[in-house]
Amino acid sequence: MEKIKNIIQSSINVKKQILADDKILQTVMDCVNVIVNAFEKGNKVLFCGNGGSASDAQHLAAEFSGRFYTDRDALPAEALHCNTSYITAVANDYSYDVIYSRLIKGIGNKGDVLVGLSTSGNSKNIVNAFEVAKEKKMITIAFTGSTGGKLKKDADYLINIPSDDTPRIQESHITLGHIICQLVEEIYFAETDD
Repeated sequence: MEKIKNIIQSSINVKKQILADDKILQTVMDCVNVIVNAFEKGNKVLFCGNGGSASDAQHLAAEFSGRFYTDRDALPAEALHCNTSYITAVANDYSYDVIYSRLIKGIGNKGDVLVGLSTSGNSKNIVNAFEVAKEKKMITIAFTGSTGGKLKKDADYLINIPSDDTPRIQESHITLGHIICQLVEEIYFAETDD
């Protein structure tokens, strides 16, 4: 029982640090505004990650394209790893390092938003995708751990969780991701209903 309590407390402690960090909270609000603006201009939001971060990327994309709280129209968002034929072909024929950057070259447009989730901030395939996204004048949002890693240099918006513990980072990514989804939904659909 004590071990379970300690793990839960560790998760709470990271979230308390976020709650006290005005810079992170402001970045989250900035991301909300950027995504609302992108949707208003007819752009899309693309997500990428690896492993658990891929699951979180897919989860957050579904919150936009499906629904969060309200029954409303779908928003143009998708996770880039969901086409397994594409992923396995490109990884086999080229390299796993280019699975996302190659797709960004094909479907990314100026004004689209790329959200990359990487606890280390150093995932080569996401770093490569951010570099291509910058070339295409896309907006980049990185969800990382404490340092931001290599993604920091190409991220327009960096949400770097104050932890180096992968599970605690991922728990905070999904919490802040949910907050972004909720606020985007509230703001975007309140504006379009007027």
